[in-house]
Amino acid sequence: MAQLLAGDIGGTKTILRLVETDGEILTTLHEHEYPSKAFPDLTPMVQAFLAEAPGTNTPAVACFAIAGPVVNQTSKLTNLGWSLSADRLTTDLNLKQVSLINDFAAVGYGILGLKEKDIHVLQTGQAEINAPIAVLGAGTGLGQGFLTHDGTNYQVFSSEGGHADFAPRSLLEFDLSRYLMEKNDIGRISVERVVSGQGIVSIYQFLRDRQMRAEGTEVGAIVTQWESEMGRAHKTVDPAAAISQAAAAKSDRLSEQTMECFIAAYGAEAGNLALKLLPYGGLYIAGGIAAKNLQLISETNTFLNACRHKGRMRALVERMPINIILNPQVGLIGAAVRASRML
Repeated sequence: MAQLLAGDIGGTKTILRLVETDGEILTTLHEHEYPSKAFPDLTPMVQAFLAEAPGTNTPAVACFAIAGPVVNQTSKLTNLGWSLSADRLTTDLNLKQVSLINDFAAVGYGILGLKEKDIHVLQTGQAEINAPIAVLGAGTGLGQGFLTHDGTNYQVFSSEGGHADFAPRSLLEFDLSRYLMEKNDIGRISVERVVSGQGIVSIYQFLRDRQMRAEGTEVGAIVTQWESEMGRAHKTVDPAAAISQAAAAKSDRLSEQTMECFIAAYGAEAGNLALKLLPYGGLYIAGGIAAKNLQLISETNTFLNACRHKGRMRALVERMPINIILNPQVGLIGAAVRASRML
């Protein structure tokens, strides 16, 4: 049995997990969450974690998922002032090897370690063994990636598909696209500007400013407060959460229409990715927005209808398994899966 270290590093919090593996089964030995800004660097945080972990064995390898870009096994976390290098961490922590991966790549690896309870099935489909797997997830932005099987293992690949062009499908979405171009003084709209947390707020502002629905007092006050804080490093309110919660409670018609438009755009983009990759191994919806709005997505046909609405290719999309990831620690699971491959 060997031990490995997995970590999910964010600007606000970092979760570390010590794992034991026999090559196939991963067993958590110790886990702890730290406020990231309480440490000047990752090294002293890991040292403190290992000091309090049970047993005396030192992990052989480590993999850390980073909420930011990773280039040549280095990453700069501007929100923390950390500059991380896999080589330096290997030396500082006296390990055989350290790997840094992007947090969405970690989600890709995490899919391989999910259990049945970790997912919600939207569409059963007809799964094929070793077929490609696709993953996308709306959160702060829109992450996209895919997995392909090399005959032995699934290999994970990230992409920047969230920055591809937004493809309007209705007069309302064309108006939304023009609104966002004028509002932001830009010449194109990426799908991420619509399918993300910021996209929820943008759709709300569009529907409000075009007076398609009357603005409610409670949600309206939160959005107005957020707008007054534009340009500040820290916001006191979360308008996307307020909008989605009001929509789920059916207490605000503008919020309900906002989420209906958002979910339709999300489903359409999921279908676009599905057509490009033909992921008969499964299409996985990650990110906090889907899991937190599971009721809105699963109890209506808005998402699946938009996903399947692909003309002559509809039958292909209907064959693909589609799942929503419920486990918020999928990235940490993925870091452990990646580390296990390093042994």
